[in-house]
Amino acid sequence: MPQRLKLDQGWFLQQAGDDDSTEHERLSVPSVPTDVYQVLLAHDKIADPVQDLNELSVRWIADKQWIYTTKLRIDTLAVKNGERVDLVFEGLDTFATVRLDGQVILEAGNMFLSYRCNINRLVCKDEPNDEHELEITFASARLRGQELVEEHKHEHRFIARQSEDSRIPVRKAQYHWGWDWGPILSGTSGPWRPVYLEYYSTKINDLWAEYTFGADGNCIGYLYCETRCSQIGSRILFSISCDDDEVCQVECEQTDRDDADSFGCRFVILSPKLWYPFSHGPQPRYKISATLVQEGVIIDQSSKLIGLRKVELIQEPDDFGKSFYFRINDVDVFVGGSCWIPASNHLSSLTRDQYHDWIQLLRDGNQNMIRVWGGGIYEDDAFYDACDELGVLVWQDFCFACGNYPTYPSFRSSVESEAFQNLLRLRNHPSLVIWAGSNEDYQVQERYKLEYNYDDKDPRSWLKTDFPARYYYEYFFPNLVKRHNPGAVYHPTSPWGDGKRSDDPTVGDIHQWNIWHGTMEKYQYSEKLCGRLVSEFGMVAYPHLETIQSVITSPEQRHPGSVIMDFHNKAIGHERRLMSYIAENFQVKYDLAAFIHLSQIVQAEAMAYAYKAWRKSWGVKSHRGCGGVLVWQLNDCWPTISWAIVDHYRVKKPAYYSIQRALAPCAVGISRTCHDWSQTHMNAMLDLGHVDPTKDARTDTEYEVWVVNDRQEPINFEVEIRFISVKTGADVLPVIHKYLLAGANCTSTVVKTSIGPLNPDLEDSSTPFDLSKYDPYVIHATLKHVDQEEILSSDAAWPQPFKYLDFTGERLSMETSRISNEELQVHVNASHPVKGLVFEERRGLTLSSNNFDVIPGALEIVVVIKGSDLTDVRYTYIGAPSGSIQLNTGAI
Repeated sequence: MPQRLKLDQGWFLQQAGDDDSTEHERLSVPSVPTDVYQVLLAHDKIADPVQDLNELSVRWIADKQWIYTTKLRIDTLAVKNGERVDLVFEGLDTFATVRLDGQVILEAGNMFLSYRCNINRLVCKDEPNDEHELEITFASARLRGQELVEEHKHEHRFIARQSEDSRIPVRKAQYHWGWDWGPILSGTSGPWRPVYLEYYSTKINDLWAEYTFGADGNCIGYLYCETRCSQIGSRILFSISCDDDEVCQVECEQTDRDDADSFGCRFVILSPKLWYPFSHGPQPRYKISATLVQEGVIIDQSSKLIGLRKVELIQEPDDFGKSFYFRINDVDVFVGGSCWIPASNHLSSLTRDQYHDWIQLLRDGNQNMIRVWGGGIYEDDAFYDACDELGVLVWQDFCFACGNYPTYPSFRSSVESEAFQNLLRLRNHPSLVIWAGSNEDYQVQERYKLEYNYDDKDPRSWLKTDFPARYYYEYFFPNLVKRHNPGAVYHPTSPWGDGKRSDDPTVGDIHQWNIWHGTMEKYQYSEKLCGRLVSEFGMVAYPHLETIQSVITSPEQRHPGSVIMDFHNKAIGHERRLMSYIAENFQVKYDLAAFIHLSQIVQAEAMAYAYKAWRKSWGVKSHRGCGGVLVWQLNDCWPTISWAIVDHYRVKKPAYYSIQRALAPCAVGISRTCHDWSQTHMNAMLDLGHVDPTKDARTDTEYEVWVVNDRQEPINFEVEIRFISVKTGADVLPVIHKYLLAGANCTSTVVKTSIGPLNPDLEDSSTPFDLSKYDPYVIHATLKHVDQEEILSSDAAWPQPFKYLDFTGERLSMETSRISNEELQVHVNASHPVKGLVFEERRGLTLSSNNFDVIPGALEIVVVIKGSDLTDVRYTYIGAPSGSIQLNTGAI
């Protein structure tokens, strides 16, 4: 049987000398996989790059060469007995020269490739000494990138948005050059994935399944197995099982001899158990197994878990343009979720459990899709395994982002190998339903007016343009996916306008950056900014206070606008953009805790408006509008201020809960007239707008209540609609009860009407406006099954902006009760409407809910708080008397 020997210990790292006379200290490497920063940090040779301004102090690392060395002990007896011994590198970052006993055995230049080197000829010696020296020298990726740009500048126009051009010709995670949410740490040289020796005479290289479904619903397909060095007459025994019950078993014999032999057999599964995203069904998986037999002896065995499902991307002409939504197992699926960036700057530090925790967090938040962004990596197997297990769909970009990539022969060959390897590695995962060619590369083509003729369908001609990467996105990748991963769909890029502009809202997917970026539209107008599928949009917010304190060590720098605070916010123009959204909507407070809360509520409100409005557009089966929403972004690669809805330490921001509520399986939503309060007086005179902050006191207020039902059957609901005074907490209109049969997997309108002015004595615009008589109100709706008390969903529509509302006075009451030393229950009530109640989260603290509005007379909200330390749980809300208030947690 093949044997694998991990090479994770006994390594040393040394900086290469600047000249022959320069020597640098040799440092022990704690373990491999690793990178230079982790080793230097372990020996206290550098300051932690995530803290303060330390990122600047480690920039020099990226411009040096680094050498890793270790000793190998080879089983010479196994070699002499005819076994092959391969040295395998699952990932080298990035330009690496590998030597064994001084002889070069590998020149690597692509971080996304794995490499296998047979070393029999080098280790099969007569000497008894079986120890060999392995050395890996890593050149500077940044400097090598600059050299490649210079070498090929006459044949290609290198363009990199977000960072320097040197990243474009380097097949390395592009975010290492820095992004508008991450640091510049391109010196991550090292064996970033496992290194090992493998002994074998014959082995199974790969095992996979391809299948389809017949008209009768049965699954028909083929199991394939590829071997290395198998002998004539070798046999493969295939089997398929589910829940330990064998479904079928087939034996086939090899007749043709090759270095990489293939076996295949047909199978049929009657009444198969289908894999669904968790929002629409279960996640059963089948175990496929292959056993390699030679002369009656079992030589190798391999098994994998697969899921059986059918995926379609529905793109059909309709009243809006052309649809864009997913159909899984003949069920239309609204995809609500997030975009994913690498979860660390030090990729090898991530564990299988951490990946699982991230995907579990996604599922707990009702998010059924994650988009792996093209500026990162083809993720670790553990990431996709977790998505398979938990029923989260994966949108996978090929690793190209915000650039104009070349196609000169050596680069093209490397890209093709990279795509082939990673597609084969990931093709068994049922969660991976779509591959996209790149991220925003067609926006680069549009911005820089690169040559592109959609009607030209000759791939050879594309290579002669100044946008040659079209060859990858529209020819090589789609054909590769069709050939080797036919169970997934392919999309040329994200965003993609089907030959039109990439921002066309009527076709394809869009990145809606006119919130925050672009024209900086008010998030209250999200409904007007919809597309067929919004695969990126976002709003920046601060993480919770503990995370800020962990990276800014000086108390004097812990305030908004400090040097270090701004340094940790990489978003371009973040000062103007964030302050614009905060100041437009809220009374500005500069106490750090209060400012954090304001930024978080702005982000949470933006998420609530967008997810509710765009999910409402899901419509009915014959009339789909928006097919999904993916926020930029779920996570961070370091503790920072960014668009992430969960910070680097997996501490949730309030926006996480806004999305969770908006994506509930059965959710109620409300919208109401939102007058533009920020127009100038001149515009008001020209009747282009109105500066009157209380216009809804003089005019009708239109409002709409709807229900979205994800379930595959109609449900009888009761909807209660109330109108509550912000000033008094009293109902200002009679309560409305609506009963409806909400259709299956669609949006149902509950009510769409208007309310006249509630203050008749304020309607006369010719008399002075008495602000004291203005009584703004909240529209509040709850959703529950008919004849059941449990509230499934609730929503509130407030008059805008919040800064004009009076939140003074005692509004909130809480009662706490101890469940145990590490668990606390909080009952929340309000005498007046309360906006944005947020408990301050931190590592080690878990909340059952957070970030909610509290409405008088509504069922009390119960929050369960778990953690090893509950002595300092703090909370705040809009209009709270101080930056944060300590919760009475009771005696321990």
